[in-house]
Amino acid sequence: MTDIIVVEDNMEMAGLLCDFLSADGYNVEHCASGEKALEIFHKSGAKLVILDIMLPGLDGFGVCRKIREKSNTPIIIVSARIKKDDKLNGLILGADDYIEKPYDIDILLAKIKGIFQRRYNSEIITDGFLKLDKSKRVVYKGDKVIDVNQKEFDLLCLLMENIGKTLNKDLIFNKIWGIDSFSEQQTLTVHIKWLRQKIEDDPKKPSHILTVWGIGYRYEGEVT
Repeated sequence: MTDIIVVEDNMEMAGLLCDFLSADGYNVEHCASGEKALEIFHKSGAKLVILDIMLPGLDGFGVCRKIREKSNTPIIIVSARIKKDDKLNGLILGADDYIEKPYDIDILLAKIKGIFQRRYNSEIITDGFLKLDKSKRVVYKGDKVIDVNQKEFDLLCLLMENIGKTLNKDLIFNKIWGIDSFSEQQTLTVHIKWLRQKIEDDPKKPSHILTVWGIGYRYEGEVT
């Protein structure tokens, strides 16, 4: 899943914004039309959409409306249209914020950081299939508590915090067991197997903890 989709037809402005976002560690996709934005969103999803209004073809209001028909993904409208009616229209359609151009990049970045902290770094992670309580270190499947050990919890937490992203085996191993660990990487394979046995409806045909051959693992789901 992409972190942020930037929908902006001013290439210079889009390039600068994408550079700032990438420097802050976000995975960013840029598109210059509403139609392309929806294509990317429906294909890979996003944790946040930064949306201009004046676009060729489908305008930003139309994009906002289409996204809100099926998703509650946060949307920040960034536009030179500053009339009250435009702002009200954007907010009524479901935008989470409406920022006027020209904007202060530090203010925009702070708003984005706030959205990610509130929405994605809370103590509860859930995709509708599993719920993980980081403060209590408890995993729920429906109303049932799933018994996991410390490493299984840490591994599942890492995967669910990166829903839709393929994580390299070395990265996972180093984060969970530590770069100086005496354990072997086969330990990761074993823990993945144990987790699948505990959470998957069919561990032999997993639908959530997926193997990406030659790379690592990915958790499939949608943050709710």
